[in-house]
Amino acid sequence: MLKGVKIGLGITFVFLLVLVYKRSRLLGCLYSCEQSHEPLPMQEDDVSQSSGIIFVETTDRLEPPPLVSCSIESAAKAYPNRPVRFFMKGLKNNTTVDSVSTSTAFALLSAMENVFLLPLDMETVFQDTPLLPWYHKVNPAQERYWLHVSADGIRLALIWKNGGIYMDTDVISIRPISLENFLTAEDVRFAGNAIFGFSHHHKFIWDCMEDFVQNYRGDIWGHQGPRLLTRRLKALCPVTSFRNMEDINCQNISYLHPQRYYPIPCGEWNRYFQVWEKSPDFNNSFSLHVWNFMNREHKRVVAGSNTLMENLFKTYCPITYRALIQGPEGSGP
Repeated sequence: MLKGVKIGLGITFVFLLVLVYKRSRLLGCLYSCEQSHEPLPMQEDDVSQSSGIIFVETTDRLEPPPLVSCSIESAAKAYPNRPVRFFMKGLKNNTTVDSVSTSTAFALLSAMENVFLLPLDMETVFQDTPLLPWYHKVNPAQERYWLHVSADGIRLALIWKNGGIYMDTDVISIRPISLENFLTAEDVRFAGNAIFGFSHHHKFIWDCMEDFVQNYRGDIWGHQGPRLLTRRLKALCPVTSFRNMEDINCQNISYLHPQRYYPIPCGEWNRYFQVWEKSPDFNNSFSLHVWNFMNREHKRVVAGSNTLMENLFKTYCPITYRALIQGPEGSGP
């Protein structure tokens, strides 16, 4: 009984926050005055024809944790006039509202005006791409990194078909990028695939899908992801080292400096959960990849901790922070 009351209060709390959020956007107060204009109204049919932001959940999970919710909310905030699409494998066309009604984060995201929660069917996603024969042939049970490898393929197919920007669900957006075709340097050696953007039916993405199949090595970590993008980029031009903070142009594809999306490198991921004497401004960054796969200790965002991560939540995903970190359910990973 008590648990039911808590769930009910939690859902009510979320919708009250979203109501305040929407009214604040009309006044230009909750986010910033520069982003106070309303996003373009879009129906689901319009979404498939519009270049937007793409997120993917390849597990059957229907209860997004706080970091996933923050990633999506921050993208919706940074790109208010673009659709933010969250493709979820666990969401089926016949999924009922009752089956997800107890998920506070699901309710929160569903209420955001430019966020669209869509089912992810791999057969459909890979249709009419070089990845479909591979998908029919591969045996997921024998794949060491199936969730990661399948996600590597899905993001390529979705960007090929729709265009736009792909982001991992541990990427916090802080400001929009105006470039259409870009890759991001994870470090001086590799292009990262946690964030990249291309126009609809761009040849580079098609070449990546062909390489994905022809040189498939699912047993090597990153071979189908960062290493693949790096191979294809080097096939286009000899990528030189970055000069200061300058980006590199490679046949009309912008190759962005690591500071743009990876200002805190992988080996220092724990700094996101530390208290900083002076918080960084990230003036050279568009978004922050926070390396959640490194967080094997399941560190949480804790209200009142004053860690860098808590402050990022407060600033770039305030609704998620109030509902899932400060709210009745307390802190979450």
